Amino acid sequence: QVQLVESGGGLVQPGTSLTLSCTASGSTLSGLAMAWFRQALGKERAFVGSIGRNANNTYYAGSVKGRFTISRDNAKNTVYLHMTNLKPEDTAVYFCAAKSYGMAAITTSTTFHYWGQGTQVTVSS
Repeated sequence: QVQLVESGGGLVQPGTSLTLSCTASGSTLSGLAMAWFRQALGKERAFVGSIGRNANNTYYAGSVKGRFTISRDNAKNTVYLHMTNLKPEDTAVYFCAAKSYGMAAITTSTTFHYWGQGTQVTVSS
């Protein structure tokens, strides 16, 4: 059973940067396609970005493309989400997700088999 634990959330001001981490246990990260989703208060969970098993391909939602970068360190069993130029509308609970089969390019939440508990990111002045 894969377990995912996110960290790095917090309260930040607009225009600043923040990096989230997701550490996996119970499986070798290299066998998992990984993704980040977020859920704002009163809204449905939405795709943010995903990364292939060998970090060869990344995919982003249009709202974060050019501002957010997803990366992975398979040796550390950790995936990162580096967020820059944060905006109030980025405020949400951010979830790490993994799939043991299937492509990272398929970004529908139901295709991901494992989820973390989420970490709150609040962007406010």
